[in-house]
Amino acid sequence: MQPAVIHAKPCGPVPPNVRDYEQARRGFRWSDVEAELLGVRGLNIAEVAIERHARGEQARKIALRWRGRHGDARDITYGALAVETRRFGNALRHLGVGAGDVVFALCPRIPELYAAALGTLAIQAVFSPLFAAFGPDPIVTRMRAGAGKVLVTTASLYARKIAPIRDLLPGLQHVIVVADDREIPADTLAWSDAVLGQLPALDIAPTPPDTLALLHFTSGTTGKPKAAMHVHRAVVEHLATARMALDLHPDDVFWCTADPGWVTGTSYGLIAPLVAGVTSVVDESDFLAEHWYELLEREHVTVWYTAPTAIRMLMKAGPDLARKHDLSRVRVAASVGEPLNPEAVMWGRDVLGTPFLDNWWQTETGGIMIANFLSMDVRPGSMGRPLPGVEAAIVKRTSDTAVDVITTPDTEGELALRPGWPSMFRGYLSEDARYRKCFAGSWYLTGDLARQDADGYFWFVGRADDVIKSSGHLIGPFEVESVLLEHPAVAEAGVIGKPDPVAFEIVKAFVALKPGYAASDALRQELLGLARSRLGAAVAPKEIDFRPFIPKNRAGKIMRRLLKAQEL
Repeated sequence: MQPAVIHAKPCGPVPPNVRDYEQARRGFRWSDVEAELLGVRGLNIAEVAIERHARGEQARKIALRWRGRHGDARDITYGALAVETRRFGNALRHLGVGAGDVVFALCPRIPELYAAALGTLAIQAVFSPLFAAFGPDPIVTRMRAGAGKVLVTTASLYARKIAPIRDLLPGLQHVIVVADDREIPADTLAWSDAVLGQLPALDIAPTPPDTLALLHFTSGTTGKPKAAMHVHRAVVEHLATARMALDLHPDDVFWCTADPGWVTGTSYGLIAPLVAGVTSVVDESDFLAEHWYELLEREHVTVWYTAPTAIRMLMKAGPDLARKHDLSRVRVAASVGEPLNPEAVMWGRDVLGTPFLDNWWQTETGGIMIANFLSMDVRPGSMGRPLPGVEAAIVKRTSDTAVDVITTPDTEGELALRPGWPSMFRGYLSEDARYRKCFAGSWYLTGDLARQDADGYFWFVGRADDVIKSSGHLIGPFEVESVLLEHPAVAEAGVIGKPDPVAFEIVKAFVALKPGYAASDALRQELLGLARSRLGAAVAPKEIDFRPFIPKNRAGKIMRRLLKAQEL
């Protein structure tokens, strides 16, 4: 039986930034962190993440330790990254891109991605990352919704994913391509030509803190993905939570394993470590247990931020593999993306010497809201307690505009947050009504069901809607159902998340066929292949079952919860 409470790793020579949780809550003010960052250029993310470091002694410090998938490596200083950032900003201006224009990136974890993001933000354009494993449909949907004017990608990704759909993106004016093992396509701009020849100096105009900076797409149960809008003030949250929840100190070597195509990879793989002035490891390779252990050991990683799916895959590889490596320098190991099971927390303690510290946040929150802290007892399976500066509660919605706050411990309800933190999303692009539905009675309603125990720890229960959490990705069933319905044999489709011991959930589809079509393994494989080619492996279903009909309510809406209940 797992213990109810365990202790984090002794801090040793590095005292935690949050030494006393209650005292930190009483004394914390967001305005104090903002005052630390606010300068004559306003609160531009590129200014506070790169330029303020590049102007001083930090210029010679390693910002990114990039490790490529083919064994190549680059160490990039803050000064060098600032030069590449300025050059990209100048390249955008040369192309006619200005404040408010949207720049998309479809890239693996390569250095050019970081320069593109920061250069975009430096000129007050809007940066929107895309997951490199997306298929054509998610890419088209997101780039059309965001009215993308420029896309940054690689030659290989362009050939496989963009060239076949470029005619579907009439608003896309320029594609800047990073060379790899393919030739630069004729109808694109080579990074080496468009960027490297630009001047290494860039004037960052004063940026009001509430200037739009980032577009992050997140899936819903119905309709197209939503584009959550975040502003430059979000950087205040990135710095504060990097210090409090991840316990980053100036001498740390930090590794966030999340892809920048998702919000975690942008907020904590890109922005937060740079603002905090630490050295960040960037690994282009895909997951391989032995490689990850080698990287932790070789790069002397001290703070490691990863996902439950990856932790469970490491657990599956066995503790003996981990013990072949010296992992003693890891003093903080944190997790986010989906609930972390207690066994994984304990495995961290037994193998790393420190338990994994789970935390919780969303695309909409922009930063960590609830976390376990080094200085606090860890309750395996719990999300932890709210960050200083964050007020959370369990509520029950009583109307469209009102909620009741539940004060009885261990009572299930919807997790709600009091608005006002710096990285809170400012809306869904072009969907004001959808945005307003997220708020009631002076609370932001997260859509997650949870409970709070008598000691203030929060525990995840499930989603209030049907959004699927798979390997740290949020997948909207509507997108998957829409693709399946395009097959001539499919009359109806319903999609659910099926529990999985590694991925937390996998996407499973139920399909009803039109008259004249018969269920078969061959048709199942055809549908799986269609979904994979259109949506990409990360979004497509892993299983398909045939049914005579898909259950619906009187309003004609798919009863996904019934499908899930029957499956389980």
